[in-house]
Amino acid sequence: MTDMRVDLAGIKLKNPVITASGTFGFGREYAKFYDLSKLGGIVVKGLTLEPREGNKPPRIAETPAGMLNSVGLQNPGVKYFIEKELPFLRRYDVAVIANIAGNTVEEYCEMAELLGSLVDGIELNISCPNVKEGGVAFGTKCDSVHNITKSVKDHCKVPLIVKLSPNVTDIKEIAVAAEEGGADAISLINTLLGMAIDINTRKPVLANTVGGLSGPAVKPVAVRMIWQAAQVVSIPIIGMGGISCFQDAVEFILAGADAVAIGTANFVNPYAPLEILEGIKDYLIKNKFDNINELKGNIKK
Repeated sequence: MTDMRVDLAGIKLKNPVITASGTFGFGREYAKFYDLSKLGGIVVKGLTLEPREGNKPPRIAETPAGMLNSVGLQNPGVKYFIEKELPFLRRYDVAVIANIAGNTVEEYCEMAELLGSLVDGIELNISCPNVKEGGVAFGTKCDSVHNITKSVKDHCKVPLIVKLSPNVTDIKEIAVAAEEGGADAISLINTLLGMAIDINTRKPVLANTVGGLSGPAVKPVAVRMIWQAAQVVSIPIIGMGGISCFQDAVEFILAGADAVAIGTANFVNPYAPLEILEGIKDYLIKNKFDNINELKGNIKK
């Protein structure tokens, strides 16, 4: 029997397949299709301290190999999640990871306090604009990555995962800053900044003008960044960015990921995570791997 278990800095996953934040809601929609206990973990929709309506529509646009989104973190707030959504997720034997987003360090820290040990892990979305620094994203500078990670870690009772933005000059420096700040793990990549224009109206397709690009188009960038990050950090890595099939997932693990998160593919095929999981299992058996962890970073030179 092939061992699919992954220890993600203390978060016990029965297998390496989890769902990416913002693509799985709070699990209710997908629970209609299959037993959520079959997944390794679920990263819930990004949460803010107070309820948030998000950006004005249109806020989704298809691209030739993916999609642009500027949803703007629409969510009911962290307290609503704890009271109304978390009990539903706890019916299933699956790791639950809360993704949190804020405009100040204090907001992040307060959310970490509120969540306490009610979840299995916290994923820190540092692609958010820091209002105290003029709107520059927390995740684009090494010092701000280090500082926010250190601050939230002090308020965190569960493993802290820092989600890295690809919209930076050197992902290696950012990954190291997160590790040195106290991150227990990192996840990457978040969306790439993109834009689409309607040539008939000569206006941006998205009401917000720009949005995050996800899907197959970003996969080569994601693989490269995961490989680079894996060279410089010793903490676990969750890889994501355009994973659509088991071959993609295996590629991410070979690049250095401990686990993989399925995002945009969920919109195309709700069964994608389970099909990818089965494909990984078959690959391991075919290539005579006894343990999923033997595959990590196993690139031949």
